[in-house]
Amino acid sequence: MTYYFSSTVNMTFDDAVACTKEVLKQHNFRVVSEIDMKDNFKKALNLEFRPYLVLGACNPQLTYRALQAEDKIGTMLPCTIVVQQHDDGHVEVSAIDPVVSASHHPCRREPGCRGAPLPFEKRDRASGPHS
Repeated sequence: MTYYFSSTVNMTFDDAVACTKEVLKQHNFRVVSEIDMKDNFKKALNLEFRPYLVLGACNPQLTYRALQAEDKIGTMLPCTIVVQQHDDGHVEVSAIDPVVSASHHPCRREPGCRGAPLPFEKRDRASGPHS
């Protein structure tokens, strides 16, 4: 069982970043952080790396509901999306599967809430199926 969704997209890295941000916005997610791994590795280690951007995204309404249900759920926030360009030039967009991630949550093992969906589980996934 994989813990993420991933799709190879037929566009440039920069276009994939812009498109990903737009899709997140359409689903009421805000980008709250951006980590440019290429830049970080260059500055910290003086190493060259391919374009690799980690986006932290948050849907305030879903996040608020999740935190009301479980105050430690913040350890799983924000939702993380990766846009990367592989050495062969292909661009891939990946995101964690919240359903798989939540399946390890302690509430899933307690009789009173077993099988109940956690508030942040959103069934319509912007990144599409595994590739």
